[in-house]
Amino acid sequence: MTTQSTAHHTTATASPTGHAHGPRLHWAKHAPEVYKAMIALDAAARKGLDPVLVELVKIRASQVNHCAFCIDMHIKDARKAGETEERIYLLSAWEEAAAFYSPKEQAALALTEAITVLTDGFVPDAVHERAAAHFDEAELAQLIALITTINAWNRFGVSTRMAPGRA
Repeated sequence: MTTQSTAHHTTATASPTGHAHGPRLHWAKHAPEVYKAMIALDAAARKGLDPVLVELVKIRASQVNHCAFCIDMHIKDARKAGETEERIYLLSAWEEAAAFYSPKEQAALALTEAITVLTDGFVPDAVHERAAAHFDEAELAQLIALITTINAWNRFGVSTRMAPGRA
């Protein structure tokens, strides 16, 4: 099944699950003030955090959320920030490849997953305490803001089916 979007002049093909993949809506065009606010929130959330850590967190949340657009964009940004291909490839299995990530990065990734998934409706104390052991309160607040922000971006990307390769 192929559908044609007259607004974007793009073709979307149905996947085996029956979902048509391709842009549904150019949300930033139709909600420019929201988009500008998200850009500002994103810039504020990353302040004081290591740029490589920022990209690892953004990639991991995007993987969990299945946001292909954000995965693509943040892998490119991670490379620009100096991240290695090996660590990017292993990120989806970071717990099994723990030797490739510092204890601080592991704590940030665990917090990313806990906030992204919100298993049982909360972030477990052990996950929060692990992160708090590696980040001072200001950094931890920034990290939580960063994770929350990428999750919001992912929801825009997934719900409007933003296509990778356009960032």
